[in-house]
Amino acid sequence: MTGWRIIFMGTPDFACPTLQKLIERGENLVAVVSQPDRPKGRGQRLAPPPVKELAENNGIPVYQPLKVRQPEFVDIIRELKPDVIVVVAFGQILPKALLDIPVHGCINVHASLLPRYRGAAPLNWCIINGEAETGVTTMLMDVGLDTGDMLLVQKTQLDENEDIASLHDRMATMGAELLAETLDRLVIDDLVPHPQNDADSSYASMLKKEDGVINWCSDARTIHNQVRGLAVWPGACTTIDGQTLKIFRTRIGEGSGVPGTVLQAAKGCFEVACKSGSLFLHELQLAGKKRLDCTSFLAGCPVSVGTLLGIAHSEDSLL
Repeated sequence: MTGWRIIFMGTPDFACPTLQKLIERGENLVAVVSQPDRPKGRGQRLAPPPVKELAENNGIPVYQPLKVRQPEFVDIIRELKPDVIVVVAFGQILPKALLDIPVHGCINVHASLLPRYRGAAPLNWCIINGEAETGVTTMLMDVGLDTGDMLLVQKTQLDENEDIASLHDRMATMGAELLAETLDRLVIDDLVPHPQNDADSSYASMLKKEDGVINWCSDARTIHNQVRGLAVWPGACTTIDGQTLKIFRTRIGEGSGVPGTVLQAAKGCFEVACKSGSLFLHELQLAGKKRLDCTSFLAGCPVSVGTLLGIAHSEDSLL
């Protein structure tokens, strides 16, 4: 326990393990700041973000400003006199007026090995790009987008079949542990911030639905990585007989044929040709239907060998 007055800023599930870690350590959490409640589900009813629920369940005051740069909100934070502000996947850029308030600065837990994958979706893009290694970084925030001086880094290996759901949970836990170590070492003045090398930076843009569209004129590993990285949202997708087909889990094969052509579709084996190699589709979902394993899917939706999934995006991609 640091004994510091701490404000925690975070919104989604990813931030909850770090907040829980601070609670378990007995830290003096004077406030939690989260994004406003948003419409959710078919009924579009307002639902609180996960961080808000965790905070309220532990009796911590919660603030949900529409914009953190509003002067009246900055004044509220100033009046709380935080020693440090901890930020994990909050969802807004903090203005300098806010960054300058805490005595020991604003510490961000970022889910990448900075300066690689600055931005909104670092975990997704490191999988989509086929990285073999990733990690979490704690840093002192500045006015830039994930550009602050680094404090601590923790690395981890990525299995070639691990998807975003599994990696998300691992990294959330890892981030919580790294933040605890960061605070412990800051208290005893045992950390030296290190500037990032901007030349090594890359940007992990916010995901869009169109990122999920599969181009079968890509190699099997590229599509496999796309499926893994987008398995939670928006989901990798193609079409079959004019219907949208989402694909959630695949395995790389060695088959060959015209890209997008079904090579096998029987006895729980659904294989599709890519530009090079093939993919075995293990979990699928037709629009408006349930997500199913391959065997159940083919039992309810027989597919003929030779069926063409999606369309080739460009003749040039076949070259």
